[in-house]
Amino acid sequence: MMWQTRLNLFLKKISVKSDFYVDKIDKESSKSLLYNHHYLKDESKDFKSGYNYGLFKRTDWECPLRIGGCLAVCIFTGIPVPEVAKGAFGLERDEQKGLFELSRLCVDPELQKEEYNITSWFVSRCIKRFRKDVNVRAILSYADSRHHSGTIYRACNFQYYGLTASKKDFYYADGTKHSRGPVKDADGEWRDRTRKHRYLMVFDKQLKVLWKQEKYGNK
Repeated sequence: MMWQTRLNLFLKKISVKSDFYVDKIDKESSKSLLYNHHYLKDESKDFKSGYNYGLFKRTDWECPLRIGGCLAVCIFTGIPVPEVAKGAFGLERDEQKGLFELSRLCVDPELQKEEYNITSWFVSRCIKRFRKDVNVRAILSYADSRHHSGTIYRACNFQYYGLTASKKDFYYADGTKHSRGPVKDADGEWRDRTRKHRYLMVFDKQLKVLWKQEKYGNK
């Protein structure tokens, strides 16, 4: 019945608020989820640690299958390169304090099936906790277009700023990616870099975003 379905969803929302909590964790506690379940798990082998938060259930016996008790991971790090903040806000390198990237997010897939809206609930509370721990002026997050569109960020009220610019990367004949320096006469090829959806959540009202805000789905 329709009323029963609505009641079940409502009860699930209540259980999320009462049964789970967010706490700070170290890098080691993040590894299991990221190495096994993050869509960039190969790249996550070298993930950057920062302000790391985990999701836990208040009574361990209710989740006997969870390794180490950590059910989700959310990591905030500094903006990856100064040029990104320069392009987004027009800020020089020495003006970029308080700008962060939500660089890793992973939730146990079984938990996602069991608990309604758990990911958005988790991210929202991580941001709230993060802002208590640090002076946060803005948070940037990317969604790799090969894997997802950033639905969770839109659900958490991030603003959408379109795709990153088209770029290419050089790969050597053995498949390794070139990192820096000239590639003239090197044996390899240029490949298109995957474009990413850009999202921003700005708290400092004095920051002016230079990127053009878009409605997701518009060409």
